[in-house]
Amino acid sequence: MGNLVVIVGPTAVGKTATGIALAKGFNGEIISGDSMQIYRGMDVGTAKITDEEMEDIPHYLIDIKDPKESFSVAEFQELAKGCIKKVQGKGKLPLIVGGTGLYVNAVIYDYDFSSSEGDSNFRNRLERFAQEHGNEALHEQLKHVDPQSFKELHPNNIRRIIRALEIFHVTGKTIHDRPQQPKQSPYNVVVVGLTMEREKLYSRINERVDNMVTGGLIEEAEALYKAGVVDCQSVQAIGYKEIYQYIEGNLSKEEAIDLLKRNSRRYAKRQLTWFRNKMDITWFDMTNEKEKKLQEIKQFIEGKLF
Repeated sequence: MGNLVVIVGPTAVGKTATGIALAKGFNGEIISGDSMQIYRGMDVGTAKITDEEMEDIPHYLIDIKDPKESFSVAEFQELAKGCIKKVQGKGKLPLIVGGTGLYVNAVIYDYDFSSSEGDSNFRNRLERFAQEHGNEALHEQLKHVDPQSFKELHPNNIRRIIRALEIFHVTGKTIHDRPQQPKQSPYNVVVVGLTMEREKLYSRINERVDNMVTGGLIEEAEALYKAGVVDCQSVQAIGYKEIYQYIEGNLSKEEAIDLLKRNSRRYAKRQLTWFRNKMDITWFDMTNEKEKKLQEIKQFIEGKLF
C-alpha cells in the first residue's frame, strides 16, 4: 500500500497554502480534490491556485475539462487514482488537497456510492424538469443511461426515476451496477482536516468574495455566459449561479454579491458537517499560530507514515 496524504476542510480555511508547505516538506506533488477547478476558464470563481502560488510543486486535475462538459465522481476517481500511481512511481508523496468530500472519499476508499449518497442540486434540477416538461419526458431520459430501470419503472414513479438518474450522474454507473462500498482504503492514508473559529472563517469567506469581485469574477462569469455556458453542470456552482442572476437581471450587483457570501458561508458549514459525518479525520484548528500548527501537522504525518 502506497502512502497518501489528504488535506480537507471548508472553503477559505487555508488548504492551498498548507498543501504547498506539506508538499515541499515531504517531497510531494498535489492532486486537486476540488470538483470545480477541473474546468478551464473558471479561475476566479473557483479560487484556482495560480502558477505563482504553486511554487513549482506539480499539480494535477486542474484545467482538464471544458466548462460545457459534465464530470462525474467516478471519472474523478479514475483520473485521481492514475495521478496517485504516477506520483508514487516518481518516488514522491501524493497529496490530495480539496474541499469536495464526495470526490475525495471516492478515491480514499476506491468505491462507488451507497444509496444515501447523492447530488441535491442535480436532484432539484430533475424535479424542476419534471414539473416543467412532465413525467414522461423525465422517464425518457432514463432510456439513454439506464435502459433496465427505464423498463422497470413506471413514468409516474418520479422519486425512483430521479434516484436512478442521480446515481448514474454521481457514479457513472447504473443503480444495478454499483458495487458495495469497501470498508478499508487501498492506501496507507492520513487524512488531515483544517478547521477555524467560525467568525474568523466567515470573515475570510466574505473577504475572499470581495477579492474575487475585484479580481474579475463578474467579467469571468459574463464571458462564460456569452460563450453559451449556461445550462451546464459547471456553472451550477456557488460563485457563478449567483452572478448569473445579476447578468440575467434578476438581482442587483450588490444583491448577487451578498447572496454569494451567504451561500459560501452555508456551504462551508455543510462541508464541515459532511467531513465530520463521513470521514475519519484528524483535525487541526488554524485560527491562530499557523506556523506552529503546520509543524504539528508535519509531525503528525511523519508519525503515521514515516
